Amino acid sequence: MSEAELVERAADGDAAAFGVLVKDHQSRLRGFLRRLTRGDTALADDVAQDAFLEAWQNIGQFRREGAFAGWLARIAYRRYLKAARRRKLEPLDDVEMATIDAAPDTKLDLEKAMAHLSLPQRASLTMCFALGYSHDEAAAILEMPVGTLKSHIARGRERVRQLLEYER
Repeated sequence: MSEAELVERAADGDAAAFGVLVKDHQSRLRGFLRRLTRGDTALADDVAQDAFLEAWQNIGQFRREGAFAGWLARIAYRRYLKAARRRKLEPLDDVEMATIDAAPDTKLDLEKAMAHLSLPQRASLTMCFALGYSHDEAAAILEMPVGTLKSHIARGRERVRQLLEYER
């Protein structure tokens, strides 16, 4: 059964069809959220669960103009922003490179470097490089202009490059 048929059936109240959609998208969505939460798997899983619940409750509002995965990612991103505000999570935008806590002879890996980016940079890089969304799709999901997304990508890539070079 195609994704469009699954969405249609889920919109008609078919929980099993929605279960297939969850199964198809949960890994990718949780990976996205783990990057946003800087590896906090419990928070990422909580946000993912909330996003799937909201998607189930509102699947009739999905306009089918874009991909279901994009619609779901937008819900998850909004849910993450709400959770971050509620938990008063501290941004790491201004972290000094010297404070990165890695063993002296251990290379800083990409995930650790990503954790030191601002939320918009992490989200933009993850959407475009890890999840394969186009700039237009990622900008729509993250609800920002394409130019802003491209700026976040450029700054994020440069920051990751600096962090990785510093660790060498």
